[in-house]
Amino acid sequence: MTSNGLRNWVKHTLGLDRAIVFTVLARVWSSASGIVTVLLIARFLSPAEQGYYYTFGSLVALQIVFELGFSIVILQLASHERAHLVISADGAITGDAIAHQRLASVLQKAVRWYFTGALLMAAVLIPWGFYFFTTHQHAQHSLSWQIPWILVVLAASLTFQIDPILSFLEGCGFVANVARLRLAQAMLSGLMAWVVLAAGHGLFAPAMMIFGQAIAGAVWLNRRRPLLLGLLRHKSGSHAVKWKSEVWPFQWRVAVTWICAYFVYQLFNPVLFAYRGAVEAGRMGMSLSIMGALTSVSIAWVNTKAAPFGTLIARKEYAELDRVFFSALRQCMFICTFGSVCVWLGAVYLNARHLRFAERILDPLTLGMLLLGTVINVLIFALSIYLRAHKEEKMLGSSILGATLVGCSTYFLGRHFGARGMVIGYLAVQAFVGLGYNLSIFTEYRREAHR
Repeated sequence: MTSNGLRNWVKHTLGLDRAIVFTVLARVWSSASGIVTVLLIARFLSPAEQGYYYTFGSLVALQIVFELGFSIVILQLASHERAHLVISADGAITGDAIAHQRLASVLQKAVRWYFTGALLMAAVLIPWGFYFFTTHQHAQHSLSWQIPWILVVLAASLTFQIDPILSFLEGCGFVANVARLRLAQAMLSGLMAWVVLAAGHGLFAPAMMIFGQAIAGAVWLNRRRPLLLGLLRHKSGSHAVKWKSEVWPFQWRVAVTWICAYFVYQLFNPVLFAYRGAVEAGRMGMSLSIMGALTSVSIAWVNTKAAPFGTLIARKEYAELDRVFFSALRQCMFICTFGSVCVWLGAVYLNARHLRFAERILDPLTLGMLLLGTVINVLIFALSIYLRAHKEEKMLGSSILGATLVGCSTYFLGRHFGARGMVIGYLAVQAFVGLGYNLSIFTEYRREAHR
């Protein structure tokens, strides 16, 4: 087979284009570096410190309340306007003048929104973290967490302002470029976290990891100044995107869905930390980090197509849209399922050999249920990407129902039965409510929208 033949086989059989290659490389690096980070955490942090480490991440994820799902909206708005424009390498934009004005208004609104949100986020999360850790701090696990927590929030406030601009540029067609940046961010953030962990300052590692992402992102965006500054200075006039009528009806649904996602995926660690202690929260946190890496890699096959989906919809090329989506979905689910089996077999091996690392993650039965829930979640996530490309949030009802059920089961089962009870509740809701409900929504909407 020639090099061109091999390249075509890889592209059509595995669905790998430049955007996916860089995205997968970034997420494979994140997964591989995540394994290194997990090993360093097990080596240099005590079980209690591990609990603080992962609970930091769960609490700072409350930034979703200030983000309100705007990045998804930005990407889709940009991709729909980009369909009528040509963006040259030097940042010059030609094409439909109205689309140009609307595109500029999207970026201008995003910058204002996220700058204000970053200030509010820091003002709320820093005192909230102090309240939580002071209230639930156990005497036998007294740690100096205050300065690390402040730095985590400040670092998150920086990336909070960078990420929406990256979403905007993805919508403008720079998917492969942003994916390459994600790889650089993953590498720099991982290296910075490892240095801090190895130096014995483990609770500072989350902040250094986020600062690494911010540094790489800021340097990369500086090279895109001509395009970004041109759009920020461009007068949108009367053709600016009407937020109240065009955006908010979609955005508030995405915002509610994202907030619901917090109660489904980020409530585990704080509940265990508060009622079962830092050690059990640490086991759950490390297991969830493995699940997160698996999800991040597998969903790349669909997530990198979000902007092209929007462009195809704007052009009403529905047959091509479905062909691309279902091909990517098959590849995504294969990677997720295969990875889940490998992770579970690894956990079984660790426990069978009675290796010390097995004590830092959930037991094989509980981990297996969590992995099954992850596979279901990846499928639901992929379907939601397809639906949101239509600038609609059709999974709002299922998200609210799922978040309510999982939130209640997480609190009551986690408080009384620990991690296993919590995971059983999560899996039951995902399998019997989330999967069936969302599949029916997807099938009905796709049939109606593409008539």
